[in-house]
Amino acid sequence: MMVQMTVQVSEKLAHRLRPIASWPPTVLELSLVGLKTVAAATASEVVRFLEGGPTTQEILDYHASEESQQRLQRLLALSAAGLLGEAERQELDEREEIEHIVVMLKAEAVQHLKQTA
Repeated sequence: MMVQMTVQVSEKLAHRLRPIASWPPTVLELSLVGLKTVAAATASEVVRFLEGGPTTQEILDYHASEESQQRLQRLLALSAAGLLGEAERQELDEREEIEHIVVMLKAEAVQHLKQTA
C-alpha cells in the first residue's frame, strides 16, 4: 500500500530534486538505510543514476559499477569462507539492502512496462 505525502521544501532543494522527481521513494529509502560503511558509495551511485532521469529500459539494464560489483563478490567470498570481520559483515548487510532496493525498483519498472504495453 502506498501513502501519499506532501512536503514543503526550499526552492534550492526543489531545484535539486527536479531531476529525480519520479524517484523520491527510492531515494528516501536509500537515504534511510543509515549506511555507515563504504557501501554508501554504492547508494550514491544509484542516486546519481536516478538523477539522470533513466528510461524504464535503462532501469532494467542498470548494474552497479564494476568496482562495487567486485567488492560485493569479495565480501561474499569472505562470508562463504567464514572470514568476515564485523565491519565487513555490516558492509555486506548494507550492500544487500541496497541490492534489495534496486531489485524493487526494477520490479516497478517491469510493472510499468506491462501497464504501457
